[in-house]
Amino acid sequence: MTHSMSKFSWQGTNRQGQTVKGEMTAKNISEIKYRLRRQGCSIHKIKKAPTSLFNFKQDKISPTDIAIITRQIATMLCAGVNILKTFEMIAAGQTKPSVKKMLSEIADDVRAGNPIAQSLRKYPSQFDTLYCDLVDTGEQSGRLDTIFEQLSIYKEKAEALKSKIKKAMFYPLAVVIVALMVTVTLLVFVVPQFQMIFNSFGAELPVLTQMILNLSEVIQDYAMLISVGTATAMGLYIHAYKRSIAIRHHLDRQLLKVPILGLILHKAAIARFTRTLATTMTAGVPLITALDSAANASGNAVYRDAIGSMRKEVSSGIPMFVAMGATNVFPDMVVQMIAIGEESGAIDDMLLKVTTIYEAQVDDMIDGLTSLLEPLIMTVLGLVIGGLITAMYLPIFQMGNVV
Repeated sequence: MTHSMSKFSWQGTNRQGQTVKGEMTAKNISEIKYRLRRQGCSIHKIKKAPTSLFNFKQDKISPTDIAIITRQIATMLCAGVNILKTFEMIAAGQTKPSVKKMLSEIADDVRAGNPIAQSLRKYPSQFDTLYCDLVDTGEQSGRLDTIFEQLSIYKEKAEALKSKIKKAMFYPLAVVIVALMVTVTLLVFVVPQFQMIFNSFGAELPVLTQMILNLSEVIQDYAMLISVGTATAMGLYIHAYKRSIAIRHHLDRQLLKVPILGLILHKAAIARFTRTLATTMTAGVPLITALDSAANASGNAVYRDAIGSMRKEVSSGIPMFVAMGATNVFPDMVVQMIAIGEESGAIDDMLLKVTTIYEAQVDDMIDGLTSLLEPLIMTVLGLVIGGLITAMYLPIFQMGNVV
């Protein structure tokens, strides 16, 4: 990569004029300022945080940590433990210093009489706007235990879906990487040994064998240039991807066109959208605001743009199922189920049913993809290794036939 990610400490004020601080990982200070401005924070101070090479990743607060904390909060609130005692007990049980510190500071804020949502907003890197808005709604309605229960389900399902998508994308990548590594190893270390033997034959080599030998020479002669060129190209692309919205949108569109994987990403985006919308609407968040949160949670630019278009249509008085159908992105079944939900006044229940259907389909497709790719990996590796070995032994077989 051309730019490494660094950890920054920052301090500023939120929309309510309260002092907030935290830590965030980014490639530079400009990205930190941009991300915090989008969250409504006015920045006073940013500096690079000192990090240890060995414990940075272990101490980073991950989305999985937040999902676990949310489940613990929901469980304790449902058991009748008050919110202050809940944060104190969860903080005391933490082994990760960063999580323990964050929860202790939130507990101190709550002890001082500050609303929970206000305390959580001081950590926008861990608790996003949707999370804080839902907690705020729960505080105002007196249903904090119910809201945290909904949030815990939402976070657990979101992390599980994210993990499955990563798994689906990892397998094809793993096949390519393993095949390349094996091929390069054979071409650099094994083929040259055969070449010395073939040079002593003084006979014309088969076309396939000569092609493999030529490829081996090219890789050996230009290994450094190929490595540097590949690393530079990847670094430039990653840099451009992070800085250019157009490139990210283009990649999102292209990924949706990939066979099998694209269909999984389509269904996953719909599942994320419907679950987020159902969670926010169940909590009493207005539809327009809920659509904003759902757009950001969809995880794909194509769906994000489509939901943004829906929001504009809905805000002008058009029914959501009509606006959804006009995007030409959502399947007819989803549009019809949303229409039934709107007509019956049970839109949140219908959204959850759509979520259940699509999450189950994603599970089945990823399981099917995994089952398909396991023999495919063996087949690809077999063809690569078998092809190289066959090419190397062809001249020896021919000599045996002549003798």
